[in-house]
Amino acid sequence: MNYDSESGDFTLALTGESLIVRPLRQFTEPRFLGLVEVLRSADATFTNAEMLFHDYEGAPREESKGTYMRAAPRIAGELRWMGIDIAVTANNHAFDFLTEGVLANRRNLEEHGLVVAGSGENLTAARAPGYFDSPQGLVGVVASTDDLNVPGGRAGEARPDMRGRPGANHLRVAVERPVDAKTFDDLRELDRRLGYDEDRRRVREGRFPAHRYVEDDDRLYFGPTPEDAILYRRADATSRARTVVDAADWAANLRSIREARETADWVIYSHHNGFKGDSADDPSDHFLRMAHEAIDNGADVVVGHGPHRDRGIEVYDGKPIFYSLGNFIQQTDTIPIQAADAYSRFGLDWSHTVNEFYSVRSRGRTVAQETKPEAWLSVVPVVSWKGRELSGIELHPISLGLGASLGQRGRPVLADAGDRARVLDTLQRCSARFGTVIEQTGDVATVRLA
Repeated sequence: MNYDSESGDFTLALTGESLIVRPLRQFTEPRFLGLVEVLRSADATFTNAEMLFHDYEGAPREESKGTYMRAAPRIAGELRWMGIDIAVTANNHAFDFLTEGVLANRRNLEEHGLVVAGSGENLTAARAPGYFDSPQGLVGVVASTDDLNVPGGRAGEARPDMRGRPGANHLRVAVERPVDAKTFDDLRELDRRLGYDEDRRRVREGRFPAHRYVEDDDRLYFGPTPEDAILYRRADATSRARTVVDAADWAANLRSIREARETADWVIYSHHNGFKGDSADDPSDHFLRMAHEAIDNGADVVVGHGPHRDRGIEVYDGKPIFYSLGNFIQQTDTIPIQAADAYSRFGLDWSHTVNEFYSVRSRGRTVAQETKPEAWLSVVPVVSWKGRELSGIELHPISLGLGASLGQRGRPVLADAGDRARVLDTLQRCSARFGTVIEQTGDVATVRLA
C-alpha cells in the first residue's frame, strides 16, 4: 500500500439545508464550537447550499413560492470556515435569480474553496459529478432535485450550434392519482368533450418526446398540456397516489453516478425531494426507488433534503441512506431585500419594510416554519468506513434556537438533553419502517449495524 487513501478508511459528515445569511466565526459557545469540530474532524463534509451567494447579477424570477435567496458572496467562506467541503446546489431556489444567479452562485462557492455539484452552465454540467480531494481518497458527488418551486430553472442542454441554459439538474416527476373505474371513465369523457385530449396531442407532437407522457387504457393526463395536467390511474379502492420519476432523466443521473464510481474512491448521491409519501414522515415513492438504484449503481451513501425536517435512515446493502436531513442553518428571515413580486403576493407594496413582509407572510410569525420544532431541530450524521466496509453511523443532534431572538436563531449548536431526545425520537419513528434501530450513548447516538 503506497497511499493512505488505499486503506479504505474514511469519515463523512453530512448536514442538511444551509440557509446562511450572516457570519458565524465570531461565536464561541462550547456547543457551537463543538459542532464545528465535528464537521472539521471528518475527512469530507457535505451540505445542501440552499442559500444563493451573489451580488444581484441576475434579476429575480417572475414568481417564487418562497423566499428569494441571497447572501453576500463572502458568506460562502463561513461554510468553508466551519469545515464544509462539498456544497450541492440542485434545489428549489437554484433559479431565484435566473441564469445569471445560477452561474454567480456556483462561481462564488468555488472561489471560496467549496466543491459544487447540481447546477451549471448547461444540463451536462449540472448533472456532472463534482470531485473533492480528501486525505482519504477522491470523493465524487452527483446532485439532483425534483422541486423547482414553479416552472423554470431546469438546465438546458447545449448543442454544437447553440449554447445551453444555466440551471439545476432537475428530475421531472409525475404524481399518479388513483380513481375508481367509473370516475376514470367520466374523466376520460370530460377530457374529450373539453378538447384537452386534442390539445395534449398537438403539444406532444410539437414539443415532447412520446415516451415522456404515456397514456393508455389505465392512465390519463387530464388537462390541456402534459406538463400542467394531472395524471390519473384506474385503480381499486385500496390504491393510493404514487410518484413516478421520468425514466430518461433518471437514467442520465445513473450514468453520472456510474461515472463518479469509475473515477472516485467514494461516491455521494444527493437529492432534493419536494414530495412526500403516505405522511410527512415518509419519503416519496420515486425517491425510495432512486435511493436503492443509486447504491446499486455505485453510490456509497445517499443523502436527501428538501422538506426542512428529518426523515428516516436506512442501511441498504451495507450503504446508508438518509431520506432527509433537516435545516442546518436557517437565517432566511434576515435576508435584507426581497423582490417586488414577493411583496405583491401578500398585498404589500414598496412602502412596506422587509420585516413587515416577513411578518405578514408568517401571519405574525405563527405559521409555516416559524412554529414547527422539526424545522429547528435536526441531526449531523458522521459515517465511518474501515477497509471500505461501513463501520459506524454517529448521529449528532443539533438545535437552531427556536424561540430565540430573530438576530440569533437559526445558528446551529449541539443540542441539549431535551432537544436531543426530541431529535432522536423523530429519527427512530421515521426509521422504524426500514428496520433501523437508533441507540443513544451519552451525547451521541448511533445506528445499530447488523
